[in-house]
Amino acid sequence: MKRYLITGGAGFIGSHLVDLLLSKEHHVTVIDDLSTGNKNNLSKHVKNFRFNFVHGNILDKKLIHTEVEKADRVFHLAAAVGVDLILKDTLGSLKTNILGSDIVLESCNKFRKRTLITSTSEVYGKNISDELDENMDRILGSPLVSRWSYSESKAIEEVIAHSYYSNTGLETIIVRLFNTVGPRQSGEYGMVIPRFVNQALSNNPINVFGDGLQKRCFCHVYDIVEALTSLIETDSAVGDVFNLGSQSEISILDLANFVKSILNSTSEIELIPYDKAYTSGFEDMLRRRPNISKISSLIGWQPNRNLTDIVLDVANFLKSEKIN
Repeated sequence: MKRYLITGGAGFIGSHLVDLLLSKEHHVTVIDDLSTGNKNNLSKHVKNFRFNFVHGNILDKKLIHTEVEKADRVFHLAAAVGVDLILKDTLGSLKTNILGSDIVLESCNKFRKRTLITSTSEVYGKNISDELDENMDRILGSPLVSRWSYSESKAIEEVIAHSYYSNTGLETIIVRLFNTVGPRQSGEYGMVIPRFVNQALSNNPINVFGDGLQKRCFCHVYDIVEALTSLIETDSAVGDVFNLGSQSEISILDLANFVKSILNSTSEIELIPYDKAYTSGFEDMLRRRPNISKISSLIGWQPNRNLTDIVLDVANFLKSEKIN
C-alpha cells in the first residue's frame, strides 16, 4: 500500500486514476485548482479515509513541497489542456505548464520521489509518419502561431523532467498521451468525441471542423490509467519516455458518421471551416498514430477497449449527467 499524490486529480484522466488507485487500497491525495477539473468527479470518495483533496494550484511552491514530502509516488497530470483553452489563454497556459511543472519536479527532486509526467502527442507537431515512435523528430509551425505553444510547453516539461533524471538521478517517467477519451471528458475545451456524442444525443448538427479528413486514434481512459499505474511501479521504465494510445485510426468525418450510427441519431453532419471554429492561430495535423511497441514490450500493455466501447461509455455518462 502506497501514498500517491496526483496533481490535476479532479480532471478527466486524473479522476479515473484516483478511482483505480483507491480500488487497490492505496492512499491518494489530489491537488487541483478546479480550473478545468471537477470536484464532482471525486464525489464518491469524499468519505474514504484513504482519500484527501487539496484545493490548490501547482504554482504554489509551499503547498507542493508539503504534499510531495508526504507521498511515496507522484503523478503529475495538472496542465492547461485543450485547443480552445490554449488559444484563448496562451500566456496563462504556458505559465501553468512550464513553471508549474518546474515547481513539482523541484519538490520531487528535493524529497527524492519517483514521478510520472504526462506529456502529449502534441510534441510531435506536424510529423505525420505512419507510426510515431518516441525518438522521432518534432515538426512544428512558427512559434508565433499560438497553436504550437502547448506543444512547446510540454516539450520543455519533458526536458526538465529528463534533466532531473540525468543530472540528479531523480526517478522520472514520461508518457505521451494520444487522444485519451471516455466518461467525464468535457467537450468544452475542444475534445471531439464528447462534443460529437452530445450533439448526436440531442439530434443537433454534428460539427466537423475542417474537411474532416484528418485522422486520429482514440484510446479509452480505462486502458490509459491501467498503463500509468503499471509504469510508475516498473523500475526499468525510469528515465524513459513512452507513447500511450490506440493504433486504430479513423478520420474525423468517419468518426462523426460512426457516432451518429451507434447512437441512432438523426443529426446532420456539418463541415465548419477552421477560421469559424477557432480564434486565429490554429493549425491542424492530417494524422497522428502512435507506435506503442516500447510500452508493449516492457509491460505487455495493449488497449482492450474499442471505439464502440468509448462512444457508448461517453453517451451513458452524458445521459446520466442530464438526469442528475
